[in-house]
Amino acid sequence: MPLSAVRILFSLAATSLAATSLAAPALAANYEFLAAPQTDLNRVYRLDSASGEIVACQYGLKEGTVGVTICYPAGEGAGPQAGSEFGLVSSRHEREAGVFRVDKRSGVMSICYVLRDNVVCTAPAK
Repeated sequence: MPLSAVRILFSLAATSLAATSLAAPALAANYEFLAAPQTDLNRVYRLDSASGEIVACQYGLKEGTVGVTICYPAGEGAGPQAGSEFGLVSSRHEREAGVFRVDKRSGVMSICYVLRDNVVCTAPAK
């Protein structure tokens, strides 16, 4: 193969690799994390900023171990929403265990909290 053909193939491969590298971050999920405002609760909420899905985890005691991470999956209203840009906001109320999920594009909000074994969210409202 002539040297010029090798250079062209190398250039094409490098361009393809660069394009793939640039596209990869766009596919990655972007998460936002926020601790519950309740001062005696060690719970952290995780929000998928693109889908609006929200879950929560907290530390739990387990005898004979260093403890366990207890996570609560998305339940009613906490699953993926219509595509938008979501964020988390704390009320800063020291006895509040929930957080607000806000749609940054429409201004719609839901209050999300752990109920039994799931994170649940109220119906979105403005």
